[in-house]
Amino acid sequence: MIYKKLNSFFILLLLVTTGSYAGPPDDGYRLWLKYDLIKDVSKRETYARSVQFIAVNGTSQMLKSAADELQTGLQGLLGKSIPIIASAGARKGGIILTAGNGPTVEQQALNAEGYQITNRSDNIIIKGKTDAGVLYGAFALLRQFQTLQPVTALSLTSNPKVRYRMLNHWDNPNGTIERGYAGETLWKWYELPERIDPRYRDYARANASLGINGTVVNNVNASARFLTGEYLAKVAALATAFRPYGVKVYLSVYFPAPKVIGGLKTADPLDPEVRSWWANKAKEIYGLIPDFGGFLVKANSEGEPGPQDYGRTHADGANMLAAALAPYDGVVMWRAFVYKAAGTPDRPKADRFTAAYEEFGDLDGKFDKKVIVQVKNGPIDFQPREPFSPLFGKMPKTPLSIEFQLTQEYLGFATHLVYEAPIFKECLDTDTYAKGASSGAKSASGTTVANVVDGSLHGYALTAMAGVANTGSDRNWTGHPMAQANWYAFGRLAWDHTLSSEAIANEWINMTLTNEPQAVKRIADLMLKSREIYVNYNTPLGLSRPWTGVHFAPEPWQNKSSRPDWTAIYYHRADSLGLGYDRTSTGSNALAQYNPEVQQRWNNPETCPLPYLLWFHHVPWTKKLSTGRTLWDELCTRFYTGANSVRWMQQQWALVKNNVDPGTYADVAARLETQHKEAIWWRDAWVLYLQEFARQPIPAPYKKPDRTLDEVKALVDIYLLR
Repeated sequence: MIYKKLNSFFILLLLVTTGSYAGPPDDGYRLWLKYDLIKDVSKRETYARSVQFIAVNGTSQMLKSAADELQTGLQGLLGKSIPIIASAGARKGGIILTAGNGPTVEQQALNAEGYQITNRSDNIIIKGKTDAGVLYGAFALLRQFQTLQPVTALSLTSNPKVRYRMLNHWDNPNGTIERGYAGETLWKWYELPERIDPRYRDYARANASLGINGTVVNNVNASARFLTGEYLAKVAALATAFRPYGVKVYLSVYFPAPKVIGGLKTADPLDPEVRSWWANKAKEIYGLIPDFGGFLVKANSEGEPGPQDYGRTHADGANMLAAALAPYDGVVMWRAFVYKAAGTPDRPKADRFTAAYEEFGDLDGKFDKKVIVQVKNGPIDFQPREPFSPLFGKMPKTPLSIEFQLTQEYLGFATHLVYEAPIFKECLDTDTYAKGASSGAKSASGTTVANVVDGSLHGYALTAMAGVANTGSDRNWTGHPMAQANWYAFGRLAWDHTLSSEAIANEWINMTLTNEPQAVKRIADLMLKSREIYVNYNTPLGLSRPWTGVHFAPEPWQNKSSRPDWTAIYYHRADSLGLGYDRTSTGSNALAQYNPEVQQRWNNPETCPLPYLLWFHHVPWTKKLSTGRTLWDELCTRFYTGANSVRWMQQQWALVKNNVDPGTYADVAARLETQHKEAIWWRDAWVLYLQEFARQPIPAPYKKPDRTLDEVKALVDIYLLR
């Protein structure tokens, strides 16, 4: 007690004498669920008068989770203990949680997971048709408190726009994470099922606070081991830990598992014994996990086996698994990230850009009703900027999920600050010009990618959005403290894709870093500009990202691989004439996969928006662009201004030093210093390499790099040997 009093005194003294951050030390573990005491005394007292108790109409695990979260959160935010009672009776000034199908207009406006928060008769009432809706409403109310919003005249109704809101973990049985930059896997397989790490509960809490209701716990490059009894017991233990927060578990499955662990001679999806094996495996899984979510499948892609090995289609493979799940409430998510080697002697003009549509376009309408085809947001592979996948405009009879990547595989790993909400929004808000809704569909509200994914255009019964997780065993979950915002942004957009990047950033900053208005404004500005800054020093004007073994080091000269589309030169196509990949009718004709209105927008290099120019056109070095500069001069301008802008990011961050936790400030400041160094590395690699083709001087006022191309190449070689 004496220590606590002294500690509080010194914190207060620090605040009075320096104006510095005065909150408790923050290691990032609590994410956006910090629940620290509200500093504004007047507002805190107003809130406290509104909340004297929490009444719960029900006894389910999920309702208990909602009540416990409210109690914990309000005690921290308001500095007083709030009792949980079974019934409010005639009492006023409390929070009442109630679930069930009622006759009121408000409840009729809710879907299965939606919530309504109202302030009636001096009580705050959280309603949902299901316990899950009440749970999400409880977190939404806490968000109101955390962001200092009014709670005395509340009238909030919110429904999730997609049904399955999921994280995909690329975690392996040995504890590693493919494309993981925040430590080892969260799942301690060697301890499960006997020991349940408390972190599992906090992981589920964080997801529930965003409305994320599913998680695939293992890598899409799956091990058949996860379908053995040994590992199913471990997965079942995770499911038990997640269940009170409405998070279902899913498994990535290895397609030839019937051969590998089942002893069969084949994995042919039309073989009766294979189909029986999967049906029995599904029965085993549901016996252990009654609310199991279903299967995620990567097949016939990047060396993974699949139905095409037996002369069957993706629909054949997906439908076999759907048949195994027919007695249950699970679904099959079949990934469309499928491509064969492009640019090889047998396929000299093939373009990896077109691969997904070539393989899936003719299968529209041929998938079982329990199948969702999961499509990456762009046609290549989670690039810093990509055009939307053409599949979103061309498969009206097949439910399509969108797959985003939270882990920063091509966005600087855990050393570069890149706020990803603008990436997600750029894709979701793009118009596909898809033609009409299918028979029996709901009235279409638009033809954007979001309208396709949420089912409003084509009337999909199954809707989903998936994000490749960026979590790991690091204490702060995501490595880079600011990368937590990408997990947060994905969850919020999966619930409601109409939210703006700015609104989400402001929420996250207020809940995670600071409530000081000027600091919130500065941090939000930094976050909202970070993606464009990264693109400028990394892949400006639609310059496709070089392919490297680690997906990080700048290596635009890389030209040695077992297949051409695993080299850098395949993507940027730099030569003495110009730069970029011609995807018009004079090139690979990938543009033909889009609807005519999209083709018209991107087909002419004179009018093609600059962010997509080099995605679709091979442009001469001396071509004058709409900026008034030649291609070469514009590229140099972007490479240099992008790298220089990281200094601006550092300056902005320095201005909020006194408003955020000192440990968080120091961590981010150090990573920004690394980011600046690596931005210059990217700039120098690109400029020096491309200059050999452009044969143009670096335009004023930019200075020639201090190192030679050979020196940059040597630096990359050292990095790749780490």
